[in-house]
Amino acid sequence: MKHFQEYAKRSYMVDAASNVALLPALFDSLTVARLGSVARAAQVLHKTPSAVSQQLRRIEQHFGVRLFEKVGRSIHLSAVGEAFLGPATRLFDEAESVFGLLGSMSESPLTPLRLAVSDYLGKELLAPVLRGIYESGAPLRFAITTAHSADSVRLLEMGEVDAAIVSGEAARPGLDEHLLFKQPFAWVMPRRAQPSSLHERLAHEPLLRLAAGSLGRSILDAYLERQGISPASTIDVPNVSLLLAYAAAGVGIGLAPVLPVLEAGSDRVETVRAQVPASPVKLALRASYRVSLPMAAFLERVKAQGAAIAKDLTDGDEARARRERRGSGRAFGGTGRAR
Repeated sequence: MKHFQEYAKRSYMVDAASNVALLPALFDSLTVARLGSVARAAQVLHKTPSAVSQQLRRIEQHFGVRLFEKVGRSIHLSAVGEAFLGPATRLFDEAESVFGLLGSMSESPLTPLRLAVSDYLGKELLAPVLRGIYESGAPLRFAITTAHSADSVRLLEMGEVDAAIVSGEAARPGLDEHLLFKQPFAWVMPRRAQPSSLHERLAHEPLLRLAAGSLGRSILDAYLERQGISPASTIDVPNVSLLLAYAAAGVGIGLAPVLPVLEAGSDRVETVRAQVPASPVKLALRASYRVSLPMAAFLERVKAQGAAIAKDLTDGDEARARRERRGSGRAFGGTGRAR
């Protein structure tokens, strides 16, 4: 009996060592699954495409499965690959947690934080938080990606970022979401000497549209369809900042989240509160992600800043007075009118 127990222990150690040796190949396979391309994965991993392909074959041959299927020149996850993606992501999340734990025991630990956020949320929501983090000397190092909500969710689900600030009603499976504030929308347009109705301006002036796939674009398209409005001209812009720049330069009318409109000024731009549903702005993390103490402190600061923004948005008069006293712009109180 003792002989077989010793044999079982040795066999287990050999199998464990073999599986550990496969971890680099497993990580390469996960990177291909996240990016959907061997070539893009090779760039990220600083390897040649043939070396990455060899790692994929190593995993598939070792376990006797196919993770990917070729469709023309592209590859897609097989049913096995779809099942592999979630557990593999959680495995390397756990590894990151272990590295973070070990790093926290060093003399000067720095916790990495990868965050995806829309461009318009940077100044009002994220910048004050980052400023407070740096002033407090918190042990965090940041990698911040600017992306609209759909892309931010995709990056989060694939493990490319640790947290995301996103907009939208729909709850995403596998994510922990925390409401920060409700985001109203406003029409932004150049001031004109001759007043005209919103409907007339939408029909005759160039329409500024956010990127296809963004929440703002979907809300705009739905509104135009309900109202039966066909714009004469369109200008597609990649972000809210450029939309506001066009309007301030006297060109175009667009639908934008209210938060960045707070800073647009009123001398050249007219704003009208849009009759569309407010959209929740949420802080999202993967349910499997283990939050370190420094990151928890950062996330609490984000939630506190979100609560402050919510108060400003729901109390426009007080928000305007506070901003004017601080000399940092004018608050949008929803008083603009298009006639």
